[in-house]
Amino acid sequence: MKKICPLLLILLAAPAFAETNEIRCAQQYGTSYLALMLMQDQKLIEKHAKQAGLGEVKVTWAKLGGPGAMNDALLSGGLDFGTGGVPSLITLWAKTQGTPMEVRGVGALNDMPNELITSNPKVKALKDFGPGDKIAVTTVKISTQALLLQMAAAKEFGEKQYDKLDSLTVSMAHPDAAAALLSGSGSITAHFASPPFSYQEQAKGMRSVISSYDILGGPATFNVVWSTKKFHDQNPKAYQAFVAAFQDATDQINKDKKAAAQTYKRMSGSNEPLEELVKQLNDPKVKFTLEPHRLNVTAEFMNKVGRINKKPSSWKDLFFDNVHSLSGS
Repeated sequence: MKKICPLLLILLAAPAFAETNEIRCAQQYGTSYLALMLMQDQKLIEKHAKQAGLGEVKVTWAKLGGPGAMNDALLSGGLDFGTGGVPSLITLWAKTQGTPMEVRGVGALNDMPNELITSNPKVKALKDFGPGDKIAVTTVKISTQALLLQMAAAKEFGEKQYDKLDSLTVSMAHPDAAAALLSGSGSITAHFASPPFSYQEQAKGMRSVISSYDILGGPATFNVVWSTKKFHDQNPKAYQAFVAAFQDATDQINKDKKAAAQTYKRMSGSNEPLEELVKQLNDPKVKFTLEPHRLNVTAEFMNKVGRINKKPSSWKDLFFDNVHSLSGS
């Protein structure tokens, strides 16, 4: 009987590749990231990874206040799943297309309106902002809110003046901007705010000048989760475990808004009354879904002003195929 080489036996017994035993994720601030908070709190990725036969997988979560650090960490290989606004996804996709680190979306987090809130009684429209105003966005020029302001300015003042209000913007994380605006310190006079901060500011009598839904032409995706082609291709089971956990958390929010609000309140340390958070989550303008909406509007604008040199032919170009069966736009 012919002997089999011991080395060959080892090679035959070994799996084709070993998937990662650690998944590194990041999120930002606000109720927009609620699905991710549930995933972290209930260890849903760990649960689905175990069900997929990956055993004990370590999942780490970072909390970041803007897209700059998030993007750097993802592209340097220090992060597996990043999150943020639609402009960040489009920028990353355009920058990395055709490389092993190509970035694509995993799914949308939600449709959620952002409101440009002001404490300046003289400002009733975009044209009323003057040199004495300071508008807080999470990161000047590159954040979702900064781009929304440019899109609004292009409509108001003409396409060539899309950056007319950029000189008034300052970078601040949403919690810091809300605290500054509500305190009346004068460091800022406006905040392009996401929920729950937009609700808090309006509850104190501050006025919304314009909404992201006004700018984008209707309900639209606010935030997105993304990953790299390298992670997606090398770790198919880990990637699918993340997707299953993501859908699981989204389903839970839609099934029980009160329970979801309780998780947000506990994990964020928010002192906002529970009933107010539940009311916000039940706002008809808010929808938790992995289905992307109106990304093409943002991509068109970014291409027009030279922020990206190639626009996607379809929203599907921007996402991995796990969401391609959905009716996105």
